[in-house]
Amino acid sequence: MNPANLSLSEAAARLRDGTLTSTALTQAVLDRIAARDGQLHAFSALDSTAMDQAGAADRALAEGCDLGALHGLPMGIKDMIDVAGQPTTCGSALPAEPAKSDAETVALLRAQGAVILGKLNTYEFAMVGPDLTLPHPPARNPWNPAHITGGSSSGSAAAVAGGLIRAVLGTDTGGSVRSPAGYCGCVGLKPTYGRTSRQGVFPLSPSLDHIGPLAATVAEAALVLDAITNDPAARPACTLIGRDINGLKLGYPRAWFAADPRADPALIRAMDNAASQLSLLGARIEEITLPDYALYEAAGSILIHAEALAVHQSLIRTHASAYGRLVLQSLAFGAAVDTDALTRARCAARHLTAAMEQAISPFAALILPTTLTPALPFSAFDGEKAVWTPMRTIPFNLTGQPALSLPMGFADGLPLGLQIVGASGAEDMICRIGHAFEMATDASLMHPPL
Repeated sequence: MNPANLSLSEAAARLRDGTLTSTALTQAVLDRIAARDGQLHAFSALDSTAMDQAGAADRALAEGCDLGALHGLPMGIKDMIDVAGQPTTCGSALPAEPAKSDAETVALLRAQGAVILGKLNTYEFAMVGPDLTLPHPPARNPWNPAHITGGSSSGSAAAVAGGLIRAVLGTDTGGSVRSPAGYCGCVGLKPTYGRTSRQGVFPLSPSLDHIGPLAATVAEAALVLDAITNDPAARPACTLIGRDINGLKLGYPRAWFAADPRADPALIRAMDNAASQLSLLGARIEEITLPDYALYEAAGSILIHAEALAVHQSLIRTHASAYGRLVLQSLAFGAAVDTDALTRARCAARHLTAAMEQAISPFAALILPTTLTPALPFSAFDGEKAVWTPMRTIPFNLTGQPALSLPMGFADGLPLGLQIVGASGAEDMICRIGHAFEMATDASLMHPPL
């Protein structure tokens, strides 16, 4: 088997029994990138030290020094996150100096022996896209390169779904780990707010920003999340993986998406089938009502635009001409948010968070779709205005609860994502449920026709 196809746990076991080296594994991944990334545009830069890192990992293992679960395993990093010696371009044309140090999440990966392979494409400053005028061409969906990957962790999802690498780090402010995972047919895990450090990550909206993994499977996403968790009190996400879900109560807010005219009929059918499958696995599904989705989207949108403008104000004064048109349009919305509107949005966020916590409390988790449609074609983005893709993700950035997206089916040959949302700190529970669904279905076994 090509080492690039091994799961993280399989590769780790072979590194330790001596049947594989990190050098061979890293070279296989680099060869896969060379063969496929010309079509996908997932990576913005490769780290020239990757093979040296792999060699060091091999020598350490040979000397009996095992740094942890990710020792010798290649990892990719979204180009919003600092990697020492590499510029953090944020997908922008603005000049960027090499980072002086690793972001805390990257430092934690290195502490476990991970090989940092390179940086992955992102929508400009994680805001809006795809923008064909920027230095790096936008990432392409491995299932159909004429379609988007979703944003903003666009290259991250393309790399994992396209089989270039097993796991990467992304950022999620309104759904930017989960929606690309849903559109591309891989796993995206947004942790509880504050579980992972934002130090060394270029901010979009500090009150909504999360850092989390995209991976080929739920178990691999949980493994990476545990590696980058900086909260010693957090329950490991891997703890419950492999346990059955018999008797668990799951809330199903069906009207939250099925009543939306933008919802693809195939998506509604796939979601109902997913609920049925979870029921067959022993879960008890209860249809519930949540507060109006539009309230969450409105409050989250105000916070993102206002906080993004605050982040970029000084840069715009000196480098406005280097910004892409779509991002400037997005920042202009922030200028329209006055102090009163921002105060009301923050007040609404507190009330909506309490309402969501109350809704989740009787259940092990909620189940709902990640997005309302499969990935849109690039042709939908040819106009002068940004296109808002219909998702069901931003409420959980606003409320901070953990949310997992994993494949649940297809529409017109493109993946659809199931989203599982838990109470704060319940990453172990949503990974347990997601893994059980993954093992019982074949959506995660399907691979794009590369």
